[in-house]
Amino acid sequence: MIEIGAQVELSHPPERVWLALTDRELLGRWFAEAETLEGVPDRLLLHTAGLPGFGADVEVEVTDRQEPERLVLACDEAGRLSEVTCDVTATTQGCRLEVREVTTHGGWSVEQQKPREQQLRQALTVRLPAILDWLAFQQVDLRRGDGGMTTELPLVGASRNRPARARRWTVVAVLVGLAVLGGSAAWVALPVGGKQSAAPPAPSSPSPSVTAVEVATTPRATASVRPSRTATSPTVRPSRTPSVKATPTATAAVPPPPPPLTARYETDSSRLFGYTGEVVVGNPAATPAASWTVVVTFADGSTIDDVEGAESRQDGRSITFTGAALPAGGSQTFRFDVRDNRPKARAPESCTVGGNPCAGLT
Repeated sequence: MIEIGAQVELSHPPERVWLALTDRELLGRWFAEAETLEGVPDRLLLHTAGLPGFGADVEVEVTDRQEPERLVLACDEAGRLSEVTCDVTATTQGCRLEVREVTTHGGWSVEQQKPREQQLRQALTVRLPAILDWLAFQQVDLRRGDGGMTTELPLVGASRNRPARARRWTVVAVLVGLAVLGGSAAWVALPVGGKQSAAPPAPSSPSPSVTAVEVATTPRATASVRPSRTATSPTVRPSRTPSVKATPTATAAVPPPPPPLTARYETDSSRLFGYTGEVVVGNPAATPAASWTVVVTFADGSTIDDVEGAESRQDGRSITFTGAALPAGGSQTFRFDVRDNRPKARAPESCTVGGNPCAGLT
C-alpha cells in the first residue's frame, strides 16, 4: 500500500470548498477536466492522462459523501485501484482541506509517485485557491443598497450552470535544437621583395707624372731623365647583393567558439488564473558548460511558486533561474507554477538564455 497526500489552509468557508470539490465544471478548472458517465450516478471520468504522474484517465466513483466535511472516492486508473479521501475542517480563518490517496490494488512506480504527489500539492496550494478567489468574487453581491461602505456584503448562491472555459493539458514534446558553427584557417603570405644595390664605382685616378730633372751638365756627359710610372688604382666593379625572399608564414588556426546554449519554453498546463511553465536548457557544444542562466519576465501581478529543477532569484517582474554544469550534448529541465490575475494568461512575457531568446515563446 502506497499513500500520498497534501493539505492546505484556505481563507474560504467549507461550503465554498465543497462546491469546488464536487462541481464538475469547477473541478475541471483547478484539477482535471471531467465528464459524467451516462446512466451511472455519482461516477465521473477525469481526463488525467497528460498530467505528471498519471498514465491514463481515471474513473471515479463516490463511495462516501458527508457534506461539507468528507468526500471519499474510489478510483480506477487503467486497472490500478486507489481510494481518495477529502476532509474539510472549519477553522477561524476559513477551513483546512486535507487530501489523501491510498492504493488498494497495484501501485505507482518510483518515477510516477513523486510527480503525482507534486501535481496534487500544486493543485491544492496554487490552483484551488485561485479558483476559490474567483468563485468568491462571483458570489459577492456588490449592490449595497442604502448602506454605507462598512455594510456586510451578502453572499448570493453559486449557480451550477455557469459556462466553463475548457482547460487544456498538453503533453510537452521537448526538442532541443543544435547549432553548429564552422571556422576555417587563415593563411597570411608576407612576400618581401629584395632590392638590388650596386656600389658606385670608385673613381680611377691614373696619375702618370713625368718629371724632368735637369742634372748639372758636364762637358763629357748629359744625364737624361726617363719618365716614371705611377701605379693606377684598380677600378672597383659593382657588386650584386642577393635578394632576400621570405617564405610564407602560416598563422595558427583559431578554433571556433562553442555554440551557445539553447532553451525552449513550453506551457505545461493552464487554468483560469495561471499556468505551469517548463523550460528545457540544452548544451549543443562538444564541451561541458560550467553553468547556465535563464531570465524569464512575467506580467505585473504574477506570482511564481513551486520552482523545480533550478535556483531562482526575483528582481521586480524578472526571475533569474540558474543551474549547475551541463555535459556536452546534455539538457536540464526546470518548471515553475504561475498564478496570474489575467484570465487568459498562458505564458510569460519573455525568456532568454545567455541573453538570447528562448524558442517556443511567441
